[in-house]
Amino acid sequence: MLSNKREILISILKLTREGPVNINLIVKDSRVPLSIVKEYLAKIRSLGLIYFKDELIYAKPIQRLRIALEAIKLGADPEKVCRNLSWEEFEEIAIKAFEMNGYSAIKHFRFRHKGRSWEIDVLAMKEKVVICTDCKRWKRRMSASTALKVVNAQIERVKALAEALPKIKGKVKFRLKEEVFLVPAVLSLIPSPLKFYKNIPVVPIFQLQNFLEELPAQVHSLNHLKVSFE
Repeated sequence: MLSNKREILISILKLTREGPVNINLIVKDSRVPLSIVKEYLAKIRSLGLIYFKDELIYAKPIQRLRIALEAIKLGADPEKVCRNLSWEEFEEIAIKAFEMNGYSAIKHFRFRHKGRSWEIDVLAMKEKVVICTDCKRWKRRMSASTALKVVNAQIERVKALAEALPKIKGKVKFRLKEEVFLVPAVLSLIPSPLKFYKNIPVVPIFQLQNFLEELPAQVHSLNHLKVSFE
């Protein structure tokens, strides 16, 4: 039954937040019979969602994200799922995805501009492209109007960064080229109603790989800001 699978996945998310877990705890938490739990664990193990060691069940951060998405796919309440996925995990997964695609990436880039403090969740650079990412662990599918507000806020942050960057480029931990293109983006757990708002991509995290592969050919058609350094 789908309900059993959902409960098992949510229990794995909940119980592996602090480390490995014994199968009996999953049985107790999910309230699913042991035989069914064993059968389903074997299946998701074969899919690479978990792994076993010394009779304990482990899930790496990237596996935990896949478990979360699978639970939502099976009809689990996104809010219930997201309660068991930390902000830190979400951002670390984003960092690793960028690095695996040849980007230098840092998180929580803070700067001041015009008397105000600003922060970009993840800043990722490859050659002349700097992706300025706002990570949103949305608890439920957002309406188009809410997504637009998120995009507008990110545009404001990136405009501030573009204006401030010539003076603060020494704060950036990677070497900037003589000119760079700042690309605002929003990264989400749950897909948005639209993929683009004002030519700014709203990317579900498990489509980040495809987005990064296609970005070089699309960067100039996306909303971006050019910054030159003398």
